[in-house]
This record gives sequence, C-alpha cells and structure tokens, in this order.
Amino acid sequence: MNNCRSCNASLGEPFLSFGTSPLSNSYLSKKQLQQFEPTYPLDLYLCERCYLMQLDVFESAQKIFSHEYAYFSSCSDSWLQHCKSYVEMMCERFAITPEWFVVEIASNDGYLLQFFKEKGIPHLGIEPALQTAFAAVKKGIPTEAEYFTLEFAEKMIRNRQSANLIIGNNVLAHNPNLNDFVEGMKQLLKPEGIITMEFPHVLKMLENVEFDTIYHEHFSYLSFYSVKTLFEKHCLSIFDVEELPTHGGSLRIYAQHTNTGKQAVLKSVNDLIEKERINGIFSTELYTRFSENVKRVKRDLLSTLIEIKRQNKKIAGYGAPAKGNTLLNYCGIRTDFIDFTVDRNPMKQGKFLPGSRIPIYEPDVIFKAKPDYLFILPWNIKTEVMQQMKEIKSWGGKFLIAIPEVEII
Repeated sequence: MNNCRSCNASLGEPFLSFGTSPLSNSYLSKKQLQQFEPTYPLDLYLCERCYLMQLDVFESAQKIFSHEYAYFSSCSDSWLQHCKSYVEMMCERFAITPEWFVVEIASNDGYLLQFFKEKGIPHLGIEPALQTAFAAVKKGIPTEAEYFTLEFAEKMIRNRQSANLIIGNNVLAHNPNLNDFVEGMKQLLKPEGIITMEFPHVLKMLENVEFDTIYHEHFSYLSFYSVKTLFEKHCLSIFDVEELPTHGGSLRIYAQHTNTGKQAVLKSVNDLIEKERINGIFSTELYTRFSENVKRVKRDLLSTLIEIKRQNKKIAGYGAPAKGNTLLNYCGIRTDFIDFTVDRNPMKQGKFLPGSRIPIYEPDVIFKAKPDYLFILPWNIKTEVMQQMKEIKSWGGKFLIAIPEVEII
C-alpha cells in the first residue's frame, strides 16, 4: 500500500502484521470445506499526516458485502435498544417531524429505521447486501439494495431524495473510497441537514488491545482527528461528538455543511482532539505498545487454552462474529481447542468459521453439550451473553473472555 486513502500522503511499511487471513465474514458451507479457501495479508498501516490507520484492499467492498453477507444487526438486543434510544434522542434534540426525510447508509435489516417508521417519519435505507436488504423490506422498510457512492447520491438528488438527516452506523470504516463516500453524503444532504455517524474509536482499540476488530472488511481505523480532517476536506464541519460504550468504545459525530449549517460548534469537538493528543494518537509510542500487547494476549490465551485442554475440559464458543475470526486465525485456534460455537443468527447456523473451520450451531446446543468453558467471542456484548447463558453455571461451566486480557468468570 503506497498512499493514504484519505489524504493521499505516502505510507511507509506496516507497523503491525497478522500474517494472512480469510475474509472474516466468508462463512463456509460443508461443501466448501473441500475447496480452496483464499487468504490475504492482514497488515496495518499508519498515515503520519492525518493519522488514519488502514489496511490495503485485496477484495472489493462490493464483493465483500455481497448477497451472502451474513451479519444481521437485529440479532443483538442491546444494539436494538441503543438504536431505539438514538431515535428518541434525535427526534427530541432536533425536533424531527414527518416533514423530514431520513436516509440511512448501510441500513442492514432495518434495525434502526424501524423506529423512525413507528414515528411516521419518511425514511429510506441503502444496503448493498441483498439478504439483509430483503429482510428490511419484509419489515416494511423502504430499502435500495445498492452500494452508496457519489454517483448513487447524484441519482437520488435527481429523484428529489435529498436528506434532512443522513445516518451511518459502522459503515465509514467499511468503505475503501472514503473521499467519494463523504462527498456523496455532502451532495445528498440538504443545506441545513445533519449527518450522524458512529464508528469504533481507534483510541479505545489501541488502549484496550481490541485487535480482533482488525479484519479486511474494516478498511480504516478511525480517530476523531482523522475523521474531522476528512470531513473538512469536503466542506463538512463536525459540530458535536459523543463517546459511546458500543463495540468496545465508539464515537458518534454530528456534522453539517460548513457554509449553510445552523448548529453551533460545541466544546466537545476541541475537547476530544485534545484528549487524543494527550493519549498519544500523534506519537509512535501508543502504536508500539499496542503491537506488543497484541502478542501478549495471543501468548496468554494460548497458554490458558492449553492448560484447560490438559485437564480434559471441553470448550465451546459463543458467537460467530467477524472479530472472532481475526482472533482465532491469528492465534491458530482450531477444533483442537474449541469443539464448536453457537450463534443466534440463523444465516450462520450450519456453517463453519472461515480459516478455523469451527462448526456453528444454534444456541440450544450449549445446554445439550454442557461445555466446561464458554468462550465469548463478541466480548463487546459479554453482559448480554452471560445473562442469556447463565444456566451454564448449573453444571459448573465458566465463561472465558480474551479481550482486553484473558479472563475466566
């Protein structure tokens, strides 16, 4: 990778390499177990001008988020509650009425827009993955099964579909063409309109050793500074920012047109830039420490798993998230450690994790198999999972978590 995808500055050598890995959402059917499984380098670069962390592109976003993309946002109860609270807050804060038109980019299965629908506020989802787009349509959520680009935004403008509010949750990192994407939002937004976007905060990823969030579907790893710089380049100003607990620590930004937006710029914007500076976003020490901590977690996890297996104990997984696949493949964990995993998403059940080939079953299998340890792969919703699976305590089962450090509960 030669140049930064945001500011086009020259990039040096990667500062962290995870070797090679398959695409984290490329779950395998039983038939595919006998076929070649492609893997790609997973190397992390840092732009020393705009401080965007990024991966090279080995597979197009259009192919990654194809009709077989298996992530359904509605499978997490805590995430649905988060989105419902967001809609309530936005409607109150900005006095959103049925006169508004709301557009969500990467609207998935209608997990968020359903709450605008309940309020009678006109809305449209844009979702490239056919399976999730179809699920949204079945809920009565108008959805375009398209990949959002500047060209598509211009098509919407011609159809008089400019937006008062544009929402993008966990999509900015998924787009390798950042400048085209942000310019598309700028063109689609009405003069006094608002953009809100949520994305994992790279500062939290670095501090909490959340290295499993690094996978090919996430092309970029975003600091507030890098996003603010990108938006300003397209004459969009961020007027507020919030720190959220979701996905191990996320940011929600609020943006508007620089020249026509009416919202006052709040103190939170400069405060967060200063927080990033104090915590080392603009120095090499933070990134070096992160690299060493990644290796430490790998060693600690393998030592723990080896000791458990020496005691002839059974380990099962909970969840089949993309982040779990980075963790398992980097650490070389296969069915010699984990017998199987379970997931609430029916689209993943009956398939196998990419790379590790660990089978995925429905959650009830846990209560039949009665494993001694349940390895929670989506650690960001561990509280929700532990509540759902509390029955394992009845046979002496324990929970295992690897991020930010190996822990047995």
